[in-house]
Amino acid sequence: MAENNKRQQPQRKGQQPGKPRRWLSFLFYTLAFVLLGYYFFGNKEDGGSSKSLSYTKLTAYVEAGAIDKIDVTDDLQAKAHVKPQSYTLVFGTQGDGERAKGILRTQVPSVEEFSKFMDGVNANRKAEGQAAIDVTFSKSHDYWYLILVNVLPFVLIILFFVYMSRGVGSSGGIGGIFGVGKAQAQLFDKDKKDKVTFQDVAGLYGAKQEVQEIVEFLKNPKKYTEIGAKIPKGALLVGPPGTGKTLLAKAVAGEADVPFFSMSGSDFVEMFVGVGASRVRDLFRQAKEKAPAIIFIDEIDAIGRARGKSVMTGGNDERESTLNQLLTEMDGFGTNSGVIILAATNRADVLDAALLRAGRFDRQIHVELPDLQERKEIFQVHLRPIKLDDSVDVDFLSKQTPGFSGADIANVCNEAALIAARGGRKKVTKQDFMDAVDRIVGGLERKNKIMTDEEKKSIAYHEAGHATISWMLRWANPLVKVTIVPRGVALGAAWYLPEERQLTNEEHILDELCSLLGGRAAEQLFLEQTSTGALNDLERATKQAYSMVAFYGMSDKLKDVSFYDSTGRYDYGFVKPYSEETAKLIDEETKRIIADQMARAKQILTEHADGHHQLAQLLIEREVITSEDVASILGPRPWKSRGDELLEENAALAEAEKPKKRTRKKKDDNEKTTA
Repeated sequence: MAENNKRQQPQRKGQQPGKPRRWLSFLFYTLAFVLLGYYFFGNKEDGGSSKSLSYTKLTAYVEAGAIDKIDVTDDLQAKAHVKPQSYTLVFGTQGDGERAKGILRTQVPSVEEFSKFMDGVNANRKAEGQAAIDVTFSKSHDYWYLILVNVLPFVLIILFFVYMSRGVGSSGGIGGIFGVGKAQAQLFDKDKKDKVTFQDVAGLYGAKQEVQEIVEFLKNPKKYTEIGAKIPKGALLVGPPGTGKTLLAKAVAGEADVPFFSMSGSDFVEMFVGVGASRVRDLFRQAKEKAPAIIFIDEIDAIGRARGKSVMTGGNDERESTLNQLLTEMDGFGTNSGVIILAATNRADVLDAALLRAGRFDRQIHVELPDLQERKEIFQVHLRPIKLDDSVDVDFLSKQTPGFSGADIANVCNEAALIAARGGRKKVTKQDFMDAVDRIVGGLERKNKIMTDEEKKSIAYHEAGHATISWMLRWANPLVKVTIVPRGVALGAAWYLPEERQLTNEEHILDELCSLLGGRAAEQLFLEQTSTGALNDLERATKQAYSMVAFYGMSDKLKDVSFYDSTGRYDYGFVKPYSEETAKLIDEETKRIIADQMARAKQILTEHADGHHQLAQLLIEREVITSEDVASILGPRPWKSRGDELLEENAALAEAEKPKKRTRKKKDDNEKTTA
């Protein structure tokens, strides 16, 4: 904390952080009052009256003897002083006797012409025995005008730059326009009360262990350097969105006792040329001054994309120069001893190869979606502040959320609490969590959406087709619930419990394809029509069939051949990595696979037509059916899924525990009786 206080500049008395200085505001107000005073009072002459008139009228007043003296400046401005006794004649009002003063202003044609006119007037007055009118020629001395024209613009420009550098810059934290090249990294305060530690990170066993080693090295480097080990220069966190990459970085910031600089990849990008590279240099300069230190760059793909890939040239020059500077700072001729780079991205495939090599990012830590046990731990973390009902089972919730990330699980817990509060309950029940999962997966229910009986029948037959085929196929995902209540953009939905496999076989994909096509097959077979409701099913089925042929090598005519490009080299190209004949063959094989599975789906539906019709009719009546309803109509599922096996194992363990409890209770009763 003391170190942070040393780095902060002392504030002057009366100055608030993030606001301009008071003297600057005072100066602006003073200038405003001066300008207003000049506007309202600058034209007054010693409290007298002032009047502008034409040159002809002025000569008439001069010939009438109403003028006492005249001053002419070099800019041909004439200022005539009216005699007190002629004040009423000139201004039309009663003057203050001998103290009446008045000024007449006009523009004379030229000095020669005016001098000639005044010589004639004075000659006539001299002949009549009157005093001559005093005429003086002088230079203009309008000091206010000189100040406003010559000095004020420079003063305003200087004040503008001072305001930008001190006023706006203090609120922006980068020194205004003079500090646009400064890094905007946030320095983490290790004494913060609500900091995140590794205890707050559930799951992520492998990734957490890798990151903990980096923190341990910074805390106890002697343990590693004694045997010749070197500190890793960088670690890249890679994984899908919401899996906890940024959370891991926050845990590192909370655990490490070294300065932690946090910055987003987009913070380096600016509209000015060269700003990104300047900010990279400034960031590493700050880290070197406080070494050992950690630099965390979130979403590094904003500046780390592979160079020379974009079709558009010129627009990416600034980003590439920023990346080049980052590469130089990470492992160039300069030394970065004691500075570790942490970065996070979910697009590691688009990063530049030079950025991923050893010496820059020595470790690539993969943060994957949580498995069953990890989901259970994540639920336990997010359920701490929630008041739960006795019906809530964490094991059940973790099984019902396969494929959910940590962010998704946090959203489920929050949605369940909102649903319970909306219903007026004091505690969150199991049904609230199920409704929250449905809300997140399928969208919000739209019970007020009007559908005709024909549309309702078509949707029911479609969803019953999915339910029937998935129930009869061994490798299809087990059914959980089917509904024809519109959710989100879908008119009907079916919930499945996907099995968590590490490898997927050809049989698995074919069964899933057949299940996807079950809705369209039911429409064609029983309703003799097709609708747009199968759009999403057909899209997913076509992509899976294409992947089988072009990527996985699961085709009879293209066995063991894959055109998948993991490097992303063809992302911006216009040439496919295969010939036109091969492309035609891929299309034919994709169509064949889909046609075979469509025929298979129709065959299964024909064999179980009665059960399908009963399911459809039950859907029309109740709008929602569960797996228990399907089992009562179609019978028990012929094949046990891995999820069913896990449920049976847990039930067996629970039954095994019951006799032990009874025996222990009987033993305690016997002891009480003996006593």
